[in-house]
Amino acid sequence: MRVGIIGAGAAGLTSAKHIIQNGHDCEVLELQEDLGGTWVYSDDVGVDKYGFPIYSAMYQNLRTNLPKEIMAFPDLAFPDKEKSYLTQAEVLNYLHQYTDEFNLRPHIKFNRFVSEIKPLEGNRWIVRSINKINKEEIEDEYDAIMICNGHYNEPVSPTLEGIEKFKGSATHSHQFRSPKPYKGLRVIVMGAGPSGIDITLHVSEVATKVIFSHHSTYDIKSKYPDNVEQRCDIKRILNENTVEFIDGSVEEIDAIIYCTGYLYSYPFLHESCGITITENYVQHLYKHLINIKYPTMCLIGIPFNVCALQMFDLQARFFTAYLDEKMKLPDFDQMLNDEKSDMEERIAKGYTKRKAHLMGVDQNAYYDMLAKTAKLKPIPPVMTKLFLHCIQCLICDLMNFRDLKFKIIDEENFIQIL
Repeated sequence: MRVGIIGAGAAGLTSAKHIIQNGHDCEVLELQEDLGGTWVYSDDVGVDKYGFPIYSAMYQNLRTNLPKEIMAFPDLAFPDKEKSYLTQAEVLNYLHQYTDEFNLRPHIKFNRFVSEIKPLEGNRWIVRSINKINKEEIEDEYDAIMICNGHYNEPVSPTLEGIEKFKGSATHSHQFRSPKPYKGLRVIVMGAGPSGIDITLHVSEVATKVIFSHHSTYDIKSKYPDNVEQRCDIKRILNENTVEFIDGSVEEIDAIIYCTGYLYSYPFLHESCGITITENYVQHLYKHLINIKYPTMCLIGIPFNVCALQMFDLQARFFTAYLDEKMKLPDFDQMLNDEKSDMEERIAKGYTKRKAHLMGVDQNAYYDMLAKTAKLKPIPPVMTKLFLHCIQCLICDLMNFRDLKFKIIDEENFIQIL
């Protein structure tokens, strides 16, 4: 089969590896000039030198918030280092090493902006793309499509009452590259996801004061730098430099950084593909992965709060097993009912549609289900155990958790060395 893969980040690379190893041909269409997806750093924001969108949300001096022991692909370990938490450059170097280990580079077409994907008769696909450099419009046909374009393409910024009055800067973390512009300022960081927590610490190194504004249900017990204060959500902007919070308190500020997440975004998918998104719930997917209407398309990497590279690899193996006819999928109605049942279980737990793809404490069950269904080697349970342990370490000591070091002993157990 000829398989088209959209994106040469971690998900696209492991997809290409499994497609090639199973005897198929593939092309990986990558928007940037380099591989690595979200791990590629660029000073630029907005659009690149060719006028095309920049999707990287990477910023200077980022270190991982999970240890390398659970970040590697199962068939290539990170180079042995004394530390567990790596820099952006070290992760990017690892992805280059993986690419060369499995000879993936010849299959990647760089500087290709995918503009449209549509189904053809016979379960085939047409992909229209643009060569960014010479603006040539290109059409390719494939027998199967793997969408691996990541989560960080369409930032979500709240609409604050009175924001038009505010005279300071108000930008999304997608455009954050360095804390330097915030030197000596009073800054609000909105949102307690991984980027909100980390950017709060980075900005606190140069800002006069940082207000960490969020409604997280996590019990964040960690000590913060002395110039950081946790507050509730913003209610409205009162004037050019004053903010009111929902508890009635007010604060004078100079800048706002929205760390308020992203929407799943697939603007290149023609409506005939059958994929819809409602309140960030990507629908008509079997097992959060395979297009129910057209099963020769999959979307790798949608579940979140996961051991990402391990999951990308497993999902790619699952889809490849289907292409190789090593497993059969249920019929159309059965797959729709499976998707419906999954969402009903989540609603029963109190989840909203925005948590339709949340795994977290349930991720091991998801991995085991994929592995059992396709008769694949599962992800060792120790990965999830270490993931959940590290989240608690982060919550309890934001300033020092990256000093910890771990070692995996076997498929069930790990030890904390430091």
